[in-house]
Amino acid sequence: MSRVGGAAQIKAMRQVAGRLRLDLAQYRSLAAFAQFGTSDLDANTRNQIETGQRMTEILKQGQYQPLPVEEQVAILWAATNGFLADVAVEQVRSFEQQYLEHMRTAHVDLLQRIAQEKAVSDELAADLRRATENFKAGSRFASRPVAANTAGTTAVAAR
Repeated sequence: MSRVGGAAQIKAMRQVAGRLRLDLAQYRSLAAFAQFGTSDLDANTRNQIETGQRMTEILKQGQYQPLPVEEQVAILWAATNGFLADVAVEQVRSFEQQYLEHMRTAHVDLLQRIAQEKAVSDELAADLRRATENFKAGSRFASRPVAANTAGTTAVAAR
């Protein structure tokens, strides 16, 4: 095992991984508590657990299918900036595949900028936001309207 850790990562990866670490830490602590049943959990706690589940799915890669670091940064950026919040956990892998294919074809320039700049500047983040919103608007992952449920919390309306 290497002791180099984060020092070996490009700055862009460290930027997106910081939020990811926090989300996963919250998820692990809540998941341990929630294993005894989720019916009594408030909406915020359920949301944090689902966010952690989505982040865990994003971190999975197929065997012998490594992703270039710029693609890893792009999908982690989308995930940590809330673009998967309305994607069902079981659809996260499909979202990732389609999102990365969209980035490879329609926004290859952004992936090249991540690889060259090795950091996510404010300008690059704005461009990633536009590209991700563009992808979601034209895909089956378009944001679903939020409706109030009978418990007084908000829930994503079913399609």
